Amino acid sequence: MSAKLPQYDYDIIIIGGGPAGYSAGIYAARAGLKTLLVEGASTVSQITITDLIENYPGISEGINGFDLMQLFKKQALKFDLEIMAKDVVAVKKNDSSPIIWDVTIEETTLKTLSLIVATGAHWRNLGAPGETEFAGKGVSYCATCDGPFYRERNVIVVGGGDTAIQEALFLTHFAKKVTVIHRRDRLRAAGILQKRAFAEKKIEFVWNATLTEVSGGDFVNGVKIADVHSGKISEIEAEGVFIFVGRLPHTEIFRDLLALDPTGFIKTDENLKTSAAGIFAAGDCRVKLFRQVITAAGDGANAIHSAELYIEDLKGETY
Repeated sequence: MSAKLPQYDYDIIIIGGGPAGYSAGIYAARAGLKTLLVEGASTVSQITITDLIENYPGISEGINGFDLMQLFKKQALKFDLEIMAKDVVAVKKNDSSPIIWDVTIEETTLKTLSLIVATGAHWRNLGAPGETEFAGKGVSYCATCDGPFYRERNVIVVGGGDTAIQEALFLTHFAKKVTVIHRRDRLRAAGILQKRAFAEKKIEFVWNATLTEVSGGDFVNGVKIADVHSGKISEIEAEGVFIFVGRLPHTEIFRDLLALDPTGFIKTDENLKTSAAGIFAAGDCRVKLFRQVITAAGDGANAIHSAELYIEDLKGETY
């Protein structure tokens, strides 16, 4: 005779309020699963600070990242998804049941059969002298947020990927000149972004160089860069430095619980299963090749499908 299912609060708790989390929430709520989405109080999705998303299918004119997330949330609420704007501080196995996960959300601990980790990632720091000291005083990681402060001024963009070039193009609406510093001799950004950037008269490129120091007084007034081949140091005058050199995942609370890669991203299989039974990962926090809104949304849907099958198996074994 099968055992009785232990008492629990939710079928699924989703941690994260970005495209992956809300896609998972939409699918879970629509499927009738008792679901809670914890979108976080102290972190925001990277998409909300993106000025223009023009490659999301069905939105041909493009859309602001914040506005797109509002559409995700509106759709989730349509299916009565329960949403909580608080921070998850711990996740662990329940002491009395091996199939229950305890999720501590600030002062409250809730029990769930399954978890979707969709905590996203944040921008990586260069670690160059002056970077931290001048944060908010000329050093920024968000052109959309701070671009308007640099009207008719010279700014630096560090990086060569999609985000770096997209943000460089956005900065041309305000800045007098945008200098892109990249450690390689070619960009990694999508072809259409490269084409636009090379055609933009306000953008200048410095190849095979790394930023070694941010300098200034009360505010940034320039940077030092080093040639990656010769090591020669040169200086560029600028009043703003925008850094886009990759992401670090928000996975600190899972370090002793889930298998992570050396940089902290969660390892999953093709079905988004992690190393812990009942926990699935979706979006930018997991190991993957391509991090975009559409891939995060797809992850969310796939993770819920896997979680739903897992939950069905649990209930089938216990009833």
